[in-house]
Amino acid sequence: MTERSTIEAALIRDRWLVGGALAVAIGLSWGWIVPMALDMYGDMSGSAAWMMAAHWSARHDLLLLAMWVVMMCGMMLPSTAPTLLIYAAVVRRSGDGAPTALRVYSFAAGYVAVWTAFSLLATIAQRWLADRLLLSPMMELTSPVLGGALLVAAGLYQLTSFKQSCLQSCQSPASFIATHWRPGRAGAWRMGLEHGLYCLGCCWVLMLLLFVGGVMNLLWIAAITVFVLAEKLAPRFAQGGRLSGILLIVAGLAFALREFR
Repeated sequence: MTERSTIEAALIRDRWLVGGALAVAIGLSWGWIVPMALDMYGDMSGSAAWMMAAHWSARHDLLLLAMWVVMMCGMMLPSTAPTLLIYAAVVRRSGDGAPTALRVYSFAAGYVAVWTAFSLLATIAQRWLADRLLLSPMMELTSPVLGGALLVAAGLYQLTSFKQSCLQSCQSPASFIATHWRPGRAGAWRMGLEHGLYCLGCCWVLMLLLFVGGVMNLLWIAAITVFVLAEKLAPRFAQGGRLSGILLIVAGLAFALREFR
């Protein structure tokens, strides 16, 4: 076997290891999200029953945090898959002797750490809104004006240069890896953290729109997930956030007008 074919075989093996781990993580995430969402809009006697508690304890808050973390993994990991696969190929070709899969898992851990921090803030925001009766039992904003304002804010954010800068980094994984390269597993974790911050800067407002359509509204979750994928992987379709920004602003104004009908 030639050196080239040996490297190619290793790359294929790494692709299977990384792709398989990603598929399992995404599948497990959606495997929890879907039944819970269906139960929430059903009789709430199954996996969403804990949400019906009259008085919430620390256990309920931890479950809510876990729900957000799992949901963020299910929504964001698909769009970062190309970056992880390219990173795996670069690590393998670098020939520094480090286990490729472990480096990729460290990268992914850094990425997930960022969205875990976001999930903590989202959990705090949800509890704050619920305590002030601004969130319905179905986890939707009760005020059309507030929901419309959030849609308009998301639309305006889509048009900012900061959003465009973060989006360009997410759309160019090879460029990101070349610019932010760090050796070793600690370096991989740091790179994942930085990549996660770019993705957070790109998508955090879009994730907050879950409060408008319903935090556990399965169609709304799927729609945002698909849009994030399209925005990162098919930039011409998404128009770099510009078209979506205008549409979100129009939708927000229409949504807010429901208050006065």
